[in-house]
Amino acid sequence: MVPFRALLPTLALLATADCTFNWTTCDPAQFDSSAVPVSFQCGTLDVPFDYTSHNSSEKLRLKLIKAPAPLKSKGTILFNFGGPGVANRDDFTTLAPTLIPLTGGQFDLMTFDTRGTVDTIPLKCHRDPVQQYRMFFSQKPSNSSETSLGELWARGTADAEACSINAGKSGGVLTTAFVARDLMQVVDALEEDSLLRYYGFSYGTVLGTTTAAMFPDRIDKMILDAVQNVHEYYHAQANFEEWELSDELFSTIFCHCVEAGPELCSLASYNKTPDELEAAAWDLLDAIKHQPVAVGELVVDYAALKGIFAQSLYSQRFWPSITTVIDYLAFGGENAAIPLGTILSGLPAINTTASDLPRLMNGDSALAGIYCGDNQVRTGSFADFLPVAEKLYRTSSVMGDVPMGSYARCQQWRIEPKETYTGDFEVQTRNPVLFVGNTLDGHTPLKSAYNVSSGFEGSVVLEVDGYGHGSSSVPSQCSLKTISAYWVNGTLPESGTRCERSVEPFTSDWWPKVFKDAGVNASWIAE
Repeated sequence: MVPFRALLPTLALLATADCTFNWTTCDPAQFDSSAVPVSFQCGTLDVPFDYTSHNSSEKLRLKLIKAPAPLKSKGTILFNFGGPGVANRDDFTTLAPTLIPLTGGQFDLMTFDTRGTVDTIPLKCHRDPVQQYRMFFSQKPSNSSETSLGELWARGTADAEACSINAGKSGGVLTTAFVARDLMQVVDALEEDSLLRYYGFSYGTVLGTTTAAMFPDRIDKMILDAVQNVHEYYHAQANFEEWELSDELFSTIFCHCVEAGPELCSLASYNKTPDELEAAAWDLLDAIKHQPVAVGELVVDYAALKGIFAQSLYSQRFWPSITTVIDYLAFGGENAAIPLGTILSGLPAINTTASDLPRLMNGDSALAGIYCGDNQVRTGSFADFLPVAEKLYRTSSVMGDVPMGSYARCQQWRIEPKETYTGDFEVQTRNPVLFVGNTLDGHTPLKSAYNVSSGFEGSVVLEVDGYGHGSSSVPSQCSLKTISAYWVNGTLPESGTRCERSVEPFTSDWWPKVFKDAGVNASWIAE
C-alpha cells in the first residue's frame, strides 16, 4: 500500500484553485494608502477548503493584497509576517514602503490573510460570547499571582475541549502544511513561472521552511528573517530557544539609555549605572504585582507592565516609551517631557479599546488553531507540565511567563488536523535560501537561523548587527544592499557576512533616512 503522505500531493493536484484573481482598488476605509506612496490592490482567490478531500468541491476564499512593482516587474514575492495568526494584509500596508526598496522595486509584492486569521475561517471555540471573551482575557503571564499557572492550565483544558466540540471542522484545516499548499495555489494562479518567491518573518519562517521542504523544486528565491527553530515548533512542549536572548536584549536597553544621555533618555538623569536602572525596573514590576497603579482611567498591573517589557523587545523604537514609563513609575518622572498618560494610551499592553478587541481576540484564536494543530507533542497532566514552566522561567525572566497560556492550551489540544508536516528539514531547494538574523533578537535568536540553515543545502545566514525582532527593526544600508541584491540578481552574501546598523537607539532616524542616504528613488519613500 502506498503511504497516505505519498498520495497527498497527487490528491492535491485534483483539488485545484479557481485560477482567477479578482483585483480591484482597495477600499480606502480599510487600507488607506494616502500616507504612503503605494497604490494597493485587493483581490480574492478560491482554493480547496480541505486538500485531503479529493472528491469535495468545498472552497475557501483567500483575501489578498498587492503592491505593484514601481519598476518593470520580474514576478511576485509573497509575504508572511508571523504570529502565527497576524493580520497579514494589515501589516503589509504598514510595511510595504520599507519592503519595496528592500526588494529592489522590481517585484510585485503580495500577501493574504491565512487560514484562521481575520475572517478567513476564524476559529470560534465558544458559542457563548462571554466564554469567548474569557478565552482571550484569561491569557495572562503565569507569574501574575501564585495561582495563575494552575489557572492557565485549567483554562487550556476548557478551551481545548470547547474548540474540539465547536470548531473541529475549521480547526482541522488551519495547519502550516495547508497554508503551504495555499501558497502554491497562489503561485499557480499567478501564471508567471510556477516558482515561489517568498519572504517570511518570525513564524513566517516556519511557513517558509515547511513549504520549501514540501516543494523544494519550486523555490526560486526565499528569505527567512527572524528565524524560529522549526524543530522545536513542531516537536517540543514549548519554544524554549525562542527566548534565550530576551533578557540580554532587555539589559541592553538600559546600557543604550545611559549612553544616549538624559537629553534622549530621561531615565539616564539619575546618575545610575545600567545595572542599577534595570534593577529599578524589576523592583517596580514586583511592587506593581502587589499594588497596581492607576493612571487616569488606566491601570498598570503586573500583566500590563510585563506586556510593556515584552513589547520593548520588538524594536528599539519602543525603547523611549518603556524607559519613560519606568522613569515615571520608579523615580517620579521629573525629567520626562511627555505625560505618562499619553505614553500609556499609545501602548497596546495598557490601552486596549473596544475597536481593538475583535482583532486581538481573533489573533489569539488563530494562534491556537495554527500552532496547536502543528505541534505534535501533548502533555497529559499539570504535574507533567510543571517542568516546562520551570525551564521557561530559567530561560528568560522577561518572556518566560508571558506565553505560558498558549503552551498550556496547545499541550492539551484535541482537534486532529487533516495534515501536519511530519518530515525532516534536510532540504535541497532549487535555488539556495537566504536566512537573516539580528545579533540580539529577543524573540528569535541568531542561533536559530544557523540551526535551521544547517539543513538547507547551499543556504547562507546574514547577520544584522542590531536589536529587535527581524531585520526590518534594524535600518541598515548594508542589509538594504545585500537583501535587494538577492532578490534582483539572486546574489548570496559570503558566509559570515555581518551588516552594521545605520541607526542608533534613542534617535528619531529610521528607514526613510537610510533609503535617502542610499539613493533610493524618492518616490518610493514614505516620510
